[in-house]
Amino acid sequence: MIKLRKDPGRDFILLNLSDPQLSDGEWEAGHKNRAILEYTVSETIKRVSPDLITISGDLAWAGQTRAYHMLADLVESYGIPWCAVWGNHDNQDGPGYIDSIADYYLSKAHFVYEKGDKALGNGNYVISVESGGRIISGVIMMDSHDRMPYTKEDGTVDSGWAKLLPEQIVWYEEQVNALRASGCPDSVLIMHIPVYAYRDALAAAYLPDADKKAITPLDSALGIGWKDDFRSSYGVTYESIGSYPADDGVFEVIHKLGHTKILIAGHDHVNNTVINYRGVDLVYSLKCGAGCYWDPRLNGGTVVRFGDGGIRDLGHCYIDVSHLL
Repeated sequence: MIKLRKDPGRDFILLNLSDPQLSDGEWEAGHKNRAILEYTVSETIKRVSPDLITISGDLAWAGQTRAYHMLADLVESYGIPWCAVWGNHDNQDGPGYIDSIADYYLSKAHFVYEKGDKALGNGNYVISVESGGRIISGVIMMDSHDRMPYTKEDGTVDSGWAKLLPEQIVWYEEQVNALRASGCPDSVLIMHIPVYAYRDALAAAYLPDADKKAITPLDSALGIGWKDDFRSSYGVTYESIGSYPADDGVFEVIHKLGHTKILIAGHDHVNNTVINYRGVDLVYSLKCGAGCYWDPRLNGGTVVRFGDGGIRDLGHCYIDVSHLL
């Protein structure tokens, strides 16, 4: 495990940035999208003062090497430990390309990362947050790949967004058991593509007649659209959930083990819901910047705070960039 230290009596703060996804051209000096991303990163870091920055996939576009390098140079410039998982767009040029990008990132002094077992993808690893000689929480980073085939009800085979491999689920269980054996009370799991249970959670939490696309972030925070049992939920759903099309079985393992309390995904840029589903917060991170597609109202980062006893709370940090539009 990668070890990071928490100061006793002070929260350890994780800031997740998701889907920055600029192209080489958008990183040219003076480009509006570059200015939006740089401002968003700078302001979020200024407000949050994180101890660790995580990026939950789609860092750029596969093959756009300059964009990957520019993003790494930007985040590295803050001198804060940072790490990433890869998204579907990162994975589209195959394992060799991801490996080369990982090598460049690993040359950065503050990048904390392990490639892990190549059979599982690239970047399945665990960060332990430690204080006073004990692990107070774990951050589990997992590669959710790109696309995979699936068999539809009529027997035909189609392609959909990927899921974790069965071997990765075994690996996840091993990491949780190791954390628990060390006395670690809880963990956060970060990946790019949401697991199938995000669909189940949304169906369970929303009122059947709720017009999801008409609900604003403020409406949601005031409880509009949620069933009574899910009034602690918040965030909006402006696009369909881009998980693997069939139940992937991941959530049942998470629920059975009972250790991971927060699962953070990216991928769907205009969703930012936080739904506590069967004891686990299923979180869509705020998107960071204007890359690919976005909603300027849903811009910024997602924050997890760890206290001396483990996870303390989570929330979104919104950054207004209207002056740059």
